[in-house]
Amino acid sequence: MRWLELYKSKQVDADTAIQVIQSGQRLYLTGNAAVPKVLLEALVRRAPQLQNVEIVQALTIGSADYVKPEMQGHLRVNSLFISDTLRPAVQDGRADFTPCFLSEVPLLFARDVLPLDVALCHVSPPDEHGFCSLGIEAGLSKTAAQKARIVIAEVNDKMPRTLGDSFIHLSKINYAVPVSYIPSELQMGEPNELSLQIAAHIAELIDDGSTLQTGIGAIPDAVLHHLRSKKDLGIHTELFSDGVVDLVEAGVINNERKTLHPGKIVAGIALGTRRLYEFVDDNPIVEFHPQEYINDPFVIAQNNKMVAINSAIEVDLTGQVCADSIGPRFYSGVGGQVDFIYGASRSKGGKPIIALPSTTVLHDGRRVSRIAAMLQTGAGVTTTRNHVHYVVTEFGVAWLFGKTIRQRAQALIAIAHPDFREALEKQARELRFL
Repeated sequence: MRWLELYKSKQVDADTAIQVIQSGQRLYLTGNAAVPKVLLEALVRRAPQLQNVEIVQALTIGSADYVKPEMQGHLRVNSLFISDTLRPAVQDGRADFTPCFLSEVPLLFARDVLPLDVALCHVSPPDEHGFCSLGIEAGLSKTAAQKARIVIAEVNDKMPRTLGDSFIHLSKINYAVPVSYIPSELQMGEPNELSLQIAAHIAELIDDGSTLQTGIGAIPDAVLHHLRSKKDLGIHTELFSDGVVDLVEAGVINNERKTLHPGKIVAGIALGTRRLYEFVDDNPIVEFHPQEYINDPFVIAQNNKMVAINSAIEVDLTGQVCADSIGPRFYSGVGGQVDFIYGASRSKGGKPIIALPSTTVLHDGRRVSRIAAMLQTGAGVTTTRNHVHYVVTEFGVAWLFGKTIRQRAQALIAIAHPDFREALEKQARELRFL
């Protein structure tokens, strides 16, 4: 087979492949559970020989050796979503953060706003036609691989072969590094009582036949626990985890009543355990697509009864949502929140939902309300008060669409923790909201 000869001609070890990277270049790093670990380790080894190499990435799982203090001057990360391992470097000023809607991240590469010299990717072995799948992280990597001048790919026999618009041909790969390891796994935790209380309110809003955006975390996982009595649910989401598999096997998620891609789970990223990766492998009911398609609000809106569930750090009494910073300190990123909140709001029968616990405990032990009279000084507005329809805490649901500021303040105070309602009402009166 001609493609097999082509594949063999491109095979090199990681250290050899990384030699192509030069000082002053910009790299794209495939993220989430598909981080190319072997290539990244080789890049860290080569880093002392390089100067001012920029690494563009989104969420990453795994080692953060490439952002250690000793990498300064050699490698510098420009993150489009701040992961746990990267947060200290961003907050210390050793790494950069670029705010961007997830739907527009690939457009930074496609429109040469951030032109890429090299893309470090992670793919499945080639099929009989010479096509490799971008596996469990096709959403951002597809466009990056298409636009980079040089593509270096780990070719992993343990990477799931996912279907949809998720393929790259061997002819587009400059260096192929054979590897064999299971992509990083992220275990789902058991939902706690608080997340289950919030999820119960959300589940009441979800009608049979709805299409869901499901992320990862305590509240999305808890919501899935409450949906076993529902029928004919579908999935259109930027990212999904193991809980979706449970509902597919239970017959709850069958995608049959979706108005866009009926019969299909549509996503850009899978992040979970080996069970999830085995589920998506060569599974015709799952399609992976580039994030600029998955997260386009006008694509999302084509799903009738689209339900988008997103979280927040705090919500003020007018409905403004902060989800990416704690005061002025950057914490995560906008991700797909605005894409899906807006898309769901434009959907026929759609429900855009912001969900959060009513309180949080600070480092000094103080408990504070996450329903606030005003956002903290320096906090960013992730989702505007104009976009927000539903806000949910463990104390209920606030319906804000079409409501005055007075009505919004009353509804949000009603779902705040009882310990803080009196103070919030007083602040609302001082602000002339009530």
